[in-house]
Amino acid sequence: MNMLYFIVQNTMFFAIPLMLVALGGLFSEKSGVVNIALEGKMVLGAFTGILFITTYQDSISGQPILILGLLIAMLTGMAASVFHAYAAIHLKANQIISGVALNMFAPAFAIYVSRLVTGTQNVHFINQFRIDSVPVLGSIPILGPILFQNAYITTYLGFAILALATFVLYKTKFGLRLRACGEHPQAADSVGVSVAKMRYAGVLLSGALAGIGGLIWVVPISTIFSGTVNGYGFLALAVLIFGAWKPQRILFAAFFFGLMQTVAWSNAAIDFLPGGTGWTQFYKMTPFIATLIVLAFTSKNTMAPKAAGQPYDKGGR
Repeated sequence: MNMLYFIVQNTMFFAIPLMLVALGGLFSEKSGVVNIALEGKMVLGAFTGILFITTYQDSISGQPILILGLLIAMLTGMAASVFHAYAAIHLKANQIISGVALNMFAPAFAIYVSRLVTGTQNVHFINQFRIDSVPVLGSIPILGPILFQNAYITTYLGFAILALATFVLYKTKFGLRLRACGEHPQAADSVGVSVAKMRYAGVLLSGALAGIGGLIWVVPISTIFSGTVNGYGFLALAVLIFGAWKPQRILFAAFFFGLMQTVAWSNAAIDFLPGGTGWTQFYKMTPFIATLIVLAFTSKNTMAPKAAGQPYDKGGR
């Protein structure tokens, strides 16, 4: 039973940031802007969040500094998104190229600044954020050891954001207008909706969630950030596609890929998996093999927003 708890908890550590970053991509693409810059925004969010935690961890401790770090990561992701949004919306640049440029810039910037500030590209921090057991809730049979023991507040934050994102997209006027701009921007414009403003909002929300996701990815699994998130932003794009641009399915897809990541990273601790150097290398490939297989069989049955990737010209047709 302890092994089951271990696998489920580690799956959540990987799945929650995947889900958040994919939800960020969802907001952007629902507005009509393709966003493959999720990787770069994760890197920048993780870097600034960890750098803040490292700088102030001696004077601020526990959950407050993690919450402040998440806020810094969110603002960083939004700041990076401004450039992508301006290029895609105002300059009507190719959205793929704009995203690639940001993905190339982010790790180089993080490593360069890290070396200036710390003298090395590795930023170390003290993990003081794990909650041994949530009072009362941690004693619940089965559910307690899975959700409320050896836990992080980022897990609960992730589920709260999922619920909020679902509500905003499907139960609010803002969500309706956002989806309209990604499906039929001309129709939205004809009834007075500013397509440019809604697309800016979608891209900025995307950056906020990607920045948060970057920091949430680092905290439970390491005490070092070295300027990379190991392709997690691209994996989040696979989650978005596998999830058919729907929040509930994104949750399922994130947990599937989170399980694959658990096998890749924690296979040595899972006693029923065969070991050895050859197997270890195979396990590290499993998330990406799974990505290829899943997308090969599901991508034809999923439909992206119709106007995603198409610049909108208010004076055109």
